[in-house]
Amino acid sequence: MNAGIDVGNALRQAAARLSETSDTARLDAELLMAHALGSSRSDMLLRHMRDPVPAHFAELVERRAAREPIAHIIGEQEFFGLVFTVTPDTLIPRGDSETIVQAALDTARSDARVLDMGTGSGALLLAFLDRRHQASGMGMDASEGALVVAAANAARLGLADRAHFHKASWHEAGWCDDLGQFDLILCNPPYVETDAQLEPDVRDYEPASALFAGPEGLDDYRAIIPQLGKLLLPGGVAVLEIGATQKEAVAGIARESGFAVSMHRDLGGRPRALILR
Repeated sequence: MNAGIDVGNALRQAAARLSETSDTARLDAELLMAHALGSSRSDMLLRHMRDPVPAHFAELVERRAAREPIAHIIGEQEFFGLVFTVTPDTLIPRGDSETIVQAALDTARSDARVLDMGTGSGALLLAFLDRRHQASGMGMDASEGALVVAAANAARLGLADRAHFHKASWHEAGWCDDLGQFDLILCNPPYVETDAQLEPDVRDYEPASALFAGPEGLDDYRAIIPQLGKLLLPGGVAVLEIGATQKEAVAGIARESGFAVSMHRDLGGRPRALILR
């Protein structure tokens, strides 16, 4: 990238460089430049296109060219209108998962006590609490690193008084014995088949423990769903994220455990949220 050029020209060069590995090369370049400038993307586009280019912008572009996720480079990701800190300890919140939050908002009581299983960055729990001011909840995760990130996000969003975090793994005996009961359970478990071919952005940078769930991608559903009955209060609901082809398999596991099942689709029309009652 040539020295002495302005932001506008640097963006064109960066987009050309990133087009070799990214389908969103121009957007990637703009997000990286805004981060380098310490600006919002919109403010950069309006006011800073003729500014000098920050010295470390080229390094950021090369990291993205090596397929490192944008969210890891800039340290944050927008989800459900909120900005979450993310690190390599957490799954990056994705737009598809907003379906889980919306399904919960549509079905759960406004003052729900919530359990977010595998909370990661805390995105599901905190997005729900942000919209439901009488609700409170707990995020659980097996990763200490993820819990640190989730707690920091709760504080950053002004939700620390209503969100608490707990270390537990649903693969360990007795994991739910002391959690109590909840009106709403949220869960985006690992559901990728072990031999699935993932993009390098995901495979090489996001935690495998949050992605892979056995040869069919169903191992974690088989561990979680039979325990939900003891965790739900009467009239409570569980909202689980599923892969686009897993509706029938996961619904079958749920019905075997005595649940009635309904489904919400994501914006792409794919099955994404299963609601268990």
